Amino acid sequence: MPVIVIGADTTTGRLIIERLIRPGREVRAFVTDPSTAAHLKERGVKVALGDVSDDSHVEGASLRCFSAVLVAEAAEDGRELSFAGTADEVISGWGDAMMRSGVKRVIWVTDRTPPSIDVNEVAIVDAGHPDVAVQVAELDDAQEISSSSAS
Repeated sequence: MPVIVIGADTTTGRLIIERLIRPGREVRAFVTDPSTAAHLKERGVKVALGDVSDDSHVEGASLRCFSAVLVAEAAEDGRELSFAGTADEVISGWGDAMMRSGVKRVIWVTDRTPPSIDVNEVAIVDAGHPDVAVQVAELDDAQEISSSSAS
């Protein structure tokens, strides 16, 4: 089942992508950095390049994905945000985009409390955990997850 990583051009996002890539798995990435986009395409990742604060673009890139990994670092790392004024607005927009796109499982990677969203399954992984990529991959691979927080 397809998985998308929003913020795949962050340090944490790159680790997660590397952990998710394997034969037979469709991995998508939403990035702002063109050089990261080119590298990911070479690895077989489907890439959307754009402004992470553009929730309609994030929504479109997430269509027909089962899982979405939302790396909050991408909303907070100083990159240009043309469609939102704050990191909180970006993160809220991502939640709205996931609900509109029909994603079934959302894995937040953050050290803050994300907004509540109405999708089937939600998990939170602490962005500072040393095995964050392993935790995300295990959650994505799980048959089913209940709303939880991994630390």
